[in-house]
Amino acid sequence: MRGTIQNDILKEYIARGTYIFPSKPSMRLITDVFRYCQTNIPNWNTISISGYHIREAGSTAVQELAFTFINAIAYVEAAVNAGLKVDDFAAQLSFFFACHNNFLEEIAKFRAARRIWARLMRHRFDTKKPRSQMMRFHTQTGGSTLTAQQPENNIVRTTLQALAAVLGGTQSLHTNSMDEAFSLPTEKAVQVALRTQQIIAHESGAADTVDPLAGSYYIEHMTDEIEKGVNAYIARVDEMGGALEAIENGYIQREIQESAYRYQKAVETKEEILIGVNAFQNDENVDLEMLKVDPVLETSRRTELSQLRKTRDQDKVSGLLTRLENAAESDANLMPYFIECVKHDVTLGEICGTLRRIWGEYQPPVWG
Repeated sequence: MRGTIQNDILKEYIARGTYIFPSKPSMRLITDVFRYCQTNIPNWNTISISGYHIREAGSTAVQELAFTFINAIAYVEAAVNAGLKVDDFAAQLSFFFACHNNFLEEIAKFRAARRIWARLMRHRFDTKKPRSQMMRFHTQTGGSTLTAQQPENNIVRTTLQALAAVLGGTQSLHTNSMDEAFSLPTEKAVQVALRTQQIIAHESGAADTVDPLAGSYYIEHMTDEIEKGVNAYIARVDEMGGALEAIENGYIQREIQESAYRYQKAVETKEEILIGVNAFQNDENVDLEMLKVDPVLETSRRTELSQLRKTRDQDKVSGLLTRLENAAESDANLMPYFIECVKHDVTLGEICGTLRRIWGEYQPPVWG
């Protein structure tokens, strides 16, 4: 999504199947971004609140929405507690969801998401502006749904997922390529994925009306059921004390892992059918062009980084990192410090390393 500062803390996977979610330092980063952008770049989407990584890790559709909104609630509450007014920053929030294979469920999921967010902002946070209650979201088709077996089938999967996202009302869309179960996609595979979007946009008529499946008995029923399931999760986490507490005690991580386990078991017992994987298989060898990244690229990037460090003003860099460290220990807004660091060729690794020294690093809970 253009104009978005992507929250990498939300998207980063860490080893052993556990995931980084908002912790107290990330609340500081979020509120600093909200405050800075509200004043300096009011038309910028300050954050993309991600559910994509949650779904790709094995959650259900209900869990994807629930845990995304639980995180969003934590962000909004942190901003309010920091003295920001909801209606001053809510319109700059955006979301990022996955779209998987259950066509009707995914359409209902997106419809439920908009309704849930509007009600949260209206009733829980007492927003007054209509734009504060509008949920704008980007969708990416499901990477974890792509199979190495019969990879051409992935074109069909991606098409159905993309169509579901459009029918569900997504504002922007990314379609995965058929060969991504193997490697980064080739240019040809990327073009097929792009043409899939363009055919839906220009030939199908699916984007010609708002909420085209409204009024369908089954879609409306599923939308209601998904909303009930999401609200139940939100209430459960509220009882625990909020998102941070639920993450720190491992509740959200366990829920995702248990869902992933149930799904994998269903595939292995053929309760869930995956074409070409556990049904309708053949013995054909995969004959697919693979992208091979030239190792020279890595060497050249290392050389460029080494050269950058030799030619930049190291005293200036050291001074900026010291200023950032002091700011991180204070209540100062960190955004101007980040911007100044980047302007003077301080690397992302150096910036993050400074913050880790001050704030430490998230460690996942251990449970039996």
